[in-house]
Amino acid sequence: MGIGIRLENVRKVYDTPPPMAARGAGFSFTPMRSGAPKEKKKKFEVVALDGVSLAMRPGEVFGLLGPNGAGKSTAIGILTTRTRPTSGRAFIGDFDIWQEQVKAKRLIGVVAQRPNLDFALTAREVLLFHGAYFGQNARERARRTDELLEQFKLTDRADHMVRTFSGGMMQRLSIARAMMHDPEILFLDEPSAGLDPQTRLLLWEIIRGYNGLGKTIVLTTHYMDEADTLSHRLAIIDHGKIIAQGTPQELKASIPGGYLLRLRFDRVTEELMAALRTLPGVTEVRSTDHIAADVYADRGGPLIAAIVNTAQAAAIELRDVHISEPSLENLFLHHTGRSLRD
Repeated sequence: MGIGIRLENVRKVYDTPPPMAARGAGFSFTPMRSGAPKEKKKKFEVVALDGVSLAMRPGEVFGLLGPNGAGKSTAIGILTTRTRPTSGRAFIGDFDIWQEQVKAKRLIGVVAQRPNLDFALTAREVLLFHGAYFGQNARERARRTDELLEQFKLTDRADHMVRTFSGGMMQRLSIARAMMHDPEILFLDEPSAGLDPQTRLLLWEIIRGYNGLGKTIVLTTHYMDEADTLSHRLAIIDHGKIIAQGTPQELKASIPGGYLLRLRFDRVTEELMAALRTLPGVTEVRSTDHIAADVYADRGGPLIAAIVNTAQAAAIELRDVHISEPSLENLFLHHTGRSLRD
């Protein structure tokens, strides 16, 4: 049936900056003049998660959708014991993750955002060693390794060093390694980032198949089509807060009117905005700047003629129109005023 996951009012605040990554970066020292007043050092603080509560049901594919820096990877880090929360609690099944780490870890498989494979090993060795780490016997390790190499289209490169692999092949091997010990929960942090379209579709097929075995899968992504296609339910996160959650269908249906018409004029006036709000089917109009307006409505193309007439009556030139059907991208735009790609 699968195992559920919970986050209860989780907050994570980073109070130290990340280490300098540049090779050869050293310390610099600037002497202070004698008697010069000392400047008060500002405290470093970044709120990555701000009181997040989520319940992920057993046996479902749950998506965390949001832009880079929204807090998705921090949430995954907390659920996989890599990041300790500042406050709040997290559970894998009945296990409080930070009280019973070993028991929780045995239930999960994790694919990090960036491949963290041992370049000194072959693909086969990566899988065999991982299976041994989780206590699989030699026969089971060999069987499972051959099965996963075939499933991820890596059989012909099984005995090649990982350092010779492309980025996409490393990602496939990372996912195969996470599945090696047959975990009840699979965490995928941006699993299709950098993958070509064909490999991406292969990954989607494998995720569906693994979920079909009753496994719970949590994936983070900033690809709207991936979240929409794979997720039974999802949460949209931005600036460390959950701004919406539900099934993809429920979330898209919650957009006022459904359709979004992004309009560009030579100028936008209050009179134009007021007139657009009176058009049939229009539920909301927002001005994004002095030359653009977003119109939410229950129709798309059929509304264009009325918009053109409204603009002409106000002696304003309509210069561009972009129509999009109900989507998760539009939902995010409605809640935040910006695109997921911004």
